[in-house]
Amino acid sequence: MMVELGNNERRMLRAMLGDPQAIWSLDQLLEACEWVDQAHVAGAGLALNEEGMVEIEEVTSRMITLGEEGRKALNDGLLESRLFAWILNQPDDQRMVSTMSQSFEKSESGPGVGLLKRLGIALERGSFVLPNDTSEIETILEDRKEFIQSIGENGSDEDKLDSDMVVAFRSRKRIIETNETTTRTWRLSADGRNVNPGSLTEKTQIVDLTPEMLQGDDWREAEFKRYDVDLPAPTPAGGRPHPMQSLIQRIRSIFLEMGFTEIEGDFVRTAGWNMDSLFIPQTHPARAMQDTFYLEDPEKLPIEDRWLDLWADVHEKGGGTGSTGWGGNFDREEAKKGLLRTHTTVNTVKHLADRPNEACRVFGIGRVFRQEAIDKSHLPEFHQIEGIIHEPDASLPMLVTTLKTFYAKMGYPDVRVRPAYFPYTEPSLEIEVKWRGIWLELGGAGIFRPEVTEPLGTEWPVCAWGMGLERLAMLVLGMDDIRELYQPDLLKLRSMPII
Repeated sequence: MMVELGNNERRMLRAMLGDPQAIWSLDQLLEACEWVDQAHVAGAGLALNEEGMVEIEEVTSRMITLGEEGRKALNDGLLESRLFAWILNQPDDQRMVSTMSQSFEKSESGPGVGLLKRLGIALERGSFVLPNDTSEIETILEDRKEFIQSIGENGSDEDKLDSDMVVAFRSRKRIIETNETTTRTWRLSADGRNVNPGSLTEKTQIVDLTPEMLQGDDWREAEFKRYDVDLPAPTPAGGRPHPMQSLIQRIRSIFLEMGFTEIEGDFVRTAGWNMDSLFIPQTHPARAMQDTFYLEDPEKLPIEDRWLDLWADVHEKGGGTGSTGWGGNFDREEAKKGLLRTHTTVNTVKHLADRPNEACRVFGIGRVFRQEAIDKSHLPEFHQIEGIIHEPDASLPMLVTTLKTFYAKMGYPDVRVRPAYFPYTEPSLEIEVKWRGIWLELGGAGIFRPEVTEPLGTEWPVCAWGMGLERLAMLVLGMDDIRELYQPDLLKLRSMPII
């Protein structure tokens, strides 16, 4: 039986026989065996356990530590505590949501309203209304503060914390994190204690017999390690494209097969081409700095006066398209601002402007940039799939048929469209596919409004659509968190389906 043991197993067994009744910890075994790497103890201990010579006991503990928002709360206070303090410091007529947004980040004000409501603070006509007695709110906030402080910088064992608080804060993002640790101990079994220490001499073990080894006689005194053909072997991992690149290539091949031509465009654009050309009003919330990445260098980019004149006429008075426009005064300097494109529609509009009298069916797949809070379904940098059909007979049925054909080729034959609103298409619709028995919205589509197409020099209908690539990837790859696509986890990426 001893021949079956490797040198590590013999050394560990010999060390444990020095105190046969002891319960050995990891550090004790590392010292006794003169090892540095704990993998030696884990591997040898498991082999001895399989031989029935060593018993292993595992104790799992759960440690609670503070996440990113939890560490911030430890220093500055929880969001609800800061909001409550802000309300107390405001005159009654200034306790409004709109006023609060000036003192707190956009990512805080939205969730903050919900937290305050759950504390019993009412929201009436946009203003916060405190109850007559706020002592209960103050007690709750103090208990939460003490809970965060009890975790501290170094974390705390879950068993020592209030279980209700742990459950409550687990439902909130990035406040607390749970880390499981497993502690192992080793002790000799009856069979292990009966082993003769003299039989545990370490010897040279040969795995491969080479021609060079046969030139001498040292191999005659060595042991040949036996192979177990039933042991699982590692799966060879060859190179493969990243799942996102594979998906992009699949989408590209489908559109090319359907007769479309691919177009590309620059990341840096002007607000004029990115927004104004699409008849998006200059007061639209999407144009705010909280949503769009504006550039400092270059802060502004040149645009031909003819485009500025056309957009100004359309925005202010409708430009002879039958529309009344948005009214007001069109800001030409605002249109010249440089930004990172917020959608790939800017590519198709520029394509139309350069070829207003040429029929075309084009598509593009590219990165876009928006100031989004990162979570499992949003990223500040993501991909869009964009396309248009520009020809005299383009129509809404043609658009719907095209989209249904595309999704059927992607493996989703159940597609439906629903009425929607977008500033630059009319009619507008949302595209939904059926996935695991539920309908999921994957993109928007519609016919470009005359305010978009006529200033570009065309009166033909333009069928247009746009959809998020990452959201489609989540369906195709069966994922719940979009961030997994961009983590450097090769094991996770290799386990994803081949597209």
